[in-house]
Amino acid sequence: MEDLYKTIKTVAEGLYKEKGSKFIALAYPVYTEEEIKSILVDIRTKYYDARHHCYAYRLGADKKRFRANDDGEPSSTAGKPILGQILSADLTNILIVVVRYFGGIKLGVSGLIQAYKEAAADAIAHADIVEKTENCLLRIRFDYRVINEVMKVIKEEEPEVVAREFELECRMTLSIRRKACPHLITRLETIDSLIFED
Repeated sequence: MEDLYKTIKTVAEGLYKEKGSKFIALAYPVYTEEEIKSILVDIRTKYYDARHHCYAYRLGADKKRFRANDDGEPSSTAGKPILGQILSADLTNILIVVVRYFGGIKLGVSGLIQAYKEAAADAIAHADIVEKTENCLLRIRFDYRVINEVMKVIKEEEPEVVAREFELECRMTLSIRRKACPHLITRLETIDSLIFED
């Protein structure tokens, strides 16, 4: 189960100019399709006067969810070249949108493919690429009397403690690499009174 992947740390920009046309590439770290939809709305609003807003994205540590969109450019001349750059850089959890301002001279199919490819490659070249792990979140609740047992497991398994709340009962949110998650769950399950919350 692969849970290690490469993505970008923050938003990055790239630019490509050809025969008066300007291709502005914007790369975003993303995790959900809802996030992508929201970014696309923002870009269409900000660059309302651009002719095309073509994009491609890939999601998940397994890299199985992806999409390419030509936004009115001839079929496979925009989205596919952008996606091609994402694939060749082996990135995921990334969205690249290339905004095109038409310069009045047609570039032809090969010219368009080259322009979208170069713009996307430039955005990736300007991005800070990082390795991340896909994590699972566990929310647990337990009595004070077993706190030492819980803390011993946490110390040995080393999940990140995202949140903790010690009131009448103890509550914690833990984050750990997906492949280490089943082992952590197995160990926590042996602790009396510990409950996993949704």
